[in-house]
Amino acid sequence: MQTNFTNEQLKDKEKKSSEQIIRKCVHCGMCNATCPTYNISGDELDGPRGRIYLIKDMLENNKPANEKIAKHIDNCLSCYACMTTCPSGVNYMHLIDHGRNHVEKTYKRPFMDRLMRNILSFILPNPVVFKIMIILTRIIKPLHFIFPEFIKNSLSLIPNHFPKKSLKSKKIYSPENKKVIARVALLTGCVQRVISPEINESTIRLLNRHNVEVVVLPEIKCCGSLNHHLGKKDLAHSSFSKNINLWYDEYLKNGLDAIISNTSGCGTTLKDYGFIFRNDKDLKKKAKKISELSKDITEYIDESLNLKFKEDEEKYKIAYHSPCSMQHGQKVHDQPLGLIKQTGNKVFDIPDGHICCGSAGTYNILQQKMAKTLLKQKIENIKKIAPDFISTGNIGCMTQISSGTEIPIVHTVEVIDWFTGGPKPYKLKKIINTI
Repeated sequence: MQTNFTNEQLKDKEKKSSEQIIRKCVHCGMCNATCPTYNISGDELDGPRGRIYLIKDMLENNKPANEKIAKHIDNCLSCYACMTTCPSGVNYMHLIDHGRNHVEKTYKRPFMDRLMRNILSFILPNPVVFKIMIILTRIIKPLHFIFPEFIKNSLSLIPNHFPKKSLKSKKIYSPENKKVIARVALLTGCVQRVISPEINESTIRLLNRHNVEVVVLPEIKCCGSLNHHLGKKDLAHSSFSKNINLWYDEYLKNGLDAIISNTSGCGTTLKDYGFIFRNDKDLKKKAKKISELSKDITEYIDESLNLKFKEDEEKYKIAYHSPCSMQHGQKVHDQPLGLIKQTGNKVFDIPDGHICCGSAGTYNILQQKMAKTLLKQKIENIKKIAPDFISTGNIGCMTQISSGTEIPIVHTVEVIDWFTGGPKPYKLKKIINTI
C-alpha cells in the first residue's frame, strides 16, 4: 500500500513502524475472509483492510479520530485471525494498537462510554477492587430483571459459583521432594485469580509434581493488556514497566527458566513487551528478555516436561476451543491440542475454530451485540460435536462460552493436571460419560 508520510513525520519512531506495516498491505482482502466483524456486518470498514485505511488516514494527515472512526476501531476484537490469513505478513496487531492509542488520545467519547471504559480500566486490573465488585454484583444479581439490557448482559457474565482457594498464597511453591529441575515465574492474572483460582492451583500442582519450582511475585497484579487494548497507553505502560523490572530482578538474582502465563490474552501481551519497549533505552534490554522467557503453560509443558498420564482414568469426549490470542496471537495451537490427546480422551477441534467467541477482553461488555452474535455461532458449532465438556486456555473465553451453554468448560491445564495425578476439576464432578 502506498504511503505519503513526510520525512518529518517518520522521525516519530512509532509512526515509522506503523508506516512500514501499512506498506506491506497489498489490498488483497484475504484478511476479510476470516474477520469475524466483517463477516457479520459486511462493512468494509469493519474489516482489517478498511481499518488499515482509517489508521493510515489518521496518522498520515495528523487527523483526530471522530465518532465514525472510533466505532470501527472499537468494533475490532483484536482476535488477529487476519494475521494468520495475511499472505504479506502485515502485523495488524501492532497497527491496531497504535490506532487505539490515537483514538483515545484525540477523540472525546460520549460521557457514558467514557465512564464505562474508565470503570473497567479501574476495576478489572485490580484484584481486590474486582473481588469487592463481584460480591456486590452477586447481591444484586437476583434483581437483574429490573436493570437495562446492557447491565443485565454484563451481570450474566458473572459466574454463580466461586471455588475457595485450596492453596495458601505464598511467593515460592517448591516440589515436595526438593529435586528442582527448573524454576519459573507464574503470572496469576487479575480477573482469573478472583473468579477461577483453580486454574493457577492446577498449574502450580502440575509443575511442582514434575519438579518445577514456581515463583509468584505478589506485587504483580495485572499484565497490562486490558488497559493496552482500551487505548489507555499510560496506564498500560505503568503495569508493563513494573512487571518487567520485577521479573527481571528475579531473573538476575535467583534465576528463571521461563515466565508462565495460563491466560492466553496475557501471554500474547507478555511476548510483545520487547516490541512495545523497543525504543526505550532504559527498558529495551529487560523487556526483550522478559518476552523471550514468556511462554504459555501448554507451550512450556510440551517443550520441557516429560508427562506420565494415568491410564485407568475414565475417558471423555472433549471439544477444544483454541483462544484467538493463542492460535493467532502466539501461534500456539498444536501444543495444547496434542497434550489433551495424550490423555487418551477423544478430542475434537470446534468447527470454524478460527473464529472468535466474542470475549476479547472487555469486548463482550462494551460491544454486546456483536459479542452475542459471535457467542451464538460458537455455541452452535460446539453443539455439532456434542462433547462431554469443553477445554480452552483463556479465562475470558471460559466466561463468555459458559454464559451461553450448560456444557461444562474447564482450562486445559486442569485437564492435564487431572490426568497426571491431580484432582478431577470441580466443574466436571457431575458430567456423564458419553463414550
